Amino acid sequence: MRARRRRDTGSDYLSDALALLSGWTRDGVQLHRDLACDDSQHAALTERIKVAADTLHIRPTIRRSNGHTQICLGQQGGGAITDGEVTLAARIEDFYRTVVQAP
Repeated sequence: MRARRRRDTGSDYLSDALALLSGWTRDGVQLHRDLACDDSQHAALTERIKVAADTLHIRPTIRRSNGHTQICLGQQGGGAITDGEVTLAARIEDFYRTVVQAP
């Protein structure tokens, strides 16, 4: 028995995955997120992001400004958003919930 071919629905699976990640915005070929946290939470969050990013071979840009941590995934002028970047965005959401102990 042969497997059925999946019909192309025109849906981009990365866009579908991004739709599930509330708070992330897509700016061309970059993903952005602004998270409210204090300095100690920022340090804990940054350390966790660093470990996950190293595993995925991704270099996020992380900045601290006015009580917020700003995260950017993807390179300015680079290629399309990758599945690794979407995966890291999902991991960052988990890390953030853990660090600020939000449900």
